[in-house]
Amino acid sequence: MKNADAISAFLALGQETRLNIFRLIVQRGDIGLTPSQIIEKLGIPNATLSFHLKELVGADLLLVERQSRNLIYRPNAKLVQDLSGFLMENCCGGKSCVSVSLVKKAK
Repeated sequence: MKNADAISAFLALGQETRLNIFRLIVQRGDIGLTPSQIIEKLGIPNATLSFHLKELVGADLLLVERQSRNLIYRPNAKLVQDLSGFLMENCCGGKSCVSVSLVKKAK
């Protein structure tokens, strides 16, 4: 993953409403959510939701598919995995961070 891709994802998630939308959609996984379901759960006005979904899709965090009359939004699991890997790539100099944190807590 390139820095520019990570920055784009973080900028999209750096707004509370978009983060809430993304987290809700991630909870549904491959099932995804329609805009009406998101509105029902989060109480976001339709025009506002459309703007935020556009930003999340533009950052490649969400995938959208048309099923008859509905749009279904799903998390882009590959990008989320790549982003996580990007963040942890140089963690703890290549050593396990879990053992370091457990040792610190034990003291």
